[in-house]
Amino acid sequence: MKRAASTILLALTALTFSACAGAVDQPIQNDTPATSTTAPPTSTIVWFPPSDTPTAQPLATPQPTPERKPGVGTLLLSDDFSMARFWNPAVSDDASVDVSRNRLTIAAQPSVYAFRVRQGPVFTNFYAEITARPSLCQGNDEYGLLFRSPNNVAYYSFVASCNGTARAERVRLGRPYPLQAPMPSADVPPGAGGEVRLGVWVSGPEMHFFLNERYQFSVTDSTYKSGAVGAFVHSVGDTPVTVLFSDLSVSDVTDSLPSGTPTP
Repeated sequence: MKRAASTILLALTALTFSACAGAVDQPIQNDTPATSTTAPPTSTIVWFPPSDTPTAQPLATPQPTPERKPGVGTLLLSDDFSMARFWNPAVSDDASVDVSRNRLTIAAQPSVYAFRVRQGPVFTNFYAEITARPSLCQGNDEYGLLFRSPNNVAYYSFVASCNGTARAERVRLGRPYPLQAPMPSADVPPGAGGEVRLGVWVSGPEMHFFLNERYQFSVTDSTYKSGAVGAFVHSVGDTPVTVLFSDLSVSDVTDSLPSGTPTP
């Protein structure tokens, strides 16, 4: 009886160890999905994004400034207005022309045009200059330099106005034909009390105009081929005009330019 009980106890003990051993060897099952600890990738921040490179533009080749007074050479005439006989001084109710103290003074009453053409010589291609000092001048009153005058009723004129503009015209029998419309110039004295040096370069039909040796504009005209030089004043309003002229000079021009009017 004791032997049978021992046998049963041993059998139960062996069964218990067998069950424990099976429990230890069995892996633990986990139904919860595993969570990854690796952070998802992020986009790279571009602090200085590339920009389109502009296409290089070709640079214009600088052109030389054209010569406005080519070929000015020998001095042909220098008149300091010390000899009145070249200018035929005269006085009338409408105007007066006086030569004294090395000046040519031309005065005109309201609405009167007064001028003088020097008694020779005659010039064809030349550069002429004269200094003008308006002592009584306002508004649209005018004065200036005459040139290529074949007689006393035909000539070209370089006109300065007391309103600060300059222009050029051809005159025939007292009637003006515009060659250059009035254009503003800082070199023209506004009104009386100033001074300006008027210059004209002429070669063939080409004419270039200067104030204080600064280029203003150009015109082309072949009506008058040659002639003398002179000066004028014109009272446009209802007040008289008086202008003093001095230091007339004329130099020879030996070069010419291709026909065509340069842009002012």
